[in-house]
Amino acid sequence: MSFLPSWLDPEVILRGMGGWALAVLCLIIFAECGLLVGFFLPGDSLLFVAGLFVATGTIATPLWLVCTLVTVCAFVGNVCGYWIGAKAGPTLFSKPNSKLFKKEYVDKTHEFFDKYGARAIVMARFVPIVRTFITAMAGVGRMEPKKYFVYSAIGGVLWATGVTALGYFLGEIPFVEKNIEAMLVLIALLSVLPIIFEVIKARREKKKLPQASADAATEIIERI
Repeated sequence: MSFLPSWLDPEVILRGMGGWALAVLCLIIFAECGLLVGFFLPGDSLLFVAGLFVATGTIATPLWLVCTLVTVCAFVGNVCGYWIGAKAGPTLFSKPNSKLFKKEYVDKTHEFFDKYGARAIVMARFVPIVRTFITAMAGVGRMEPKKYFVYSAIGGVLWATGVTALGYFLGEIPFVEKNIEAMLVLIALLSVLPIIFEVIKARREKKKLPQASADAATEIIERI
């Protein structure tokens, strides 16, 4: 029994589309990466299953072409999402009484990208929901377009091509083919690891700050 509703189950989606499977896959990847309404779509799982289906012959398209198409769709989705945020953002965040779209969110987002910019864009690719909203927020926060697009392309290749290729090569292993659902659960768990690592790192840095301040104060006192 799948842990996802049938209409979100990657196997059901791709098998049910038949000859349209690749087109639907590309459309979903585009929507998840560029349209805010696509945040709930199972991008990681779809890419993995698509790679597995290429390995087993369920999808007859060559791996290199599948990887190219999904990577392009992921990048184009990010471009659209960025400009949606850039164009619609000022209007949404200019309402002083808005509880959802506050200008302080834009300022914090801008500071976030100044600090983590490139790394945030690449890492966000591997985190469900985050990869959808960070695209628009990059536009709202006015992150430098050239910088954003370069690292978005890098993240797109690592994510779309990487996860699809992973599904392809693991799909040749009988155990993986017979336990797709277990593999999808594992992928979901792995996708949140980058965020966990960042949270742990941030907490460690906060703990170091008081000690660093104390050491600096001690040094000043000793000099006096």
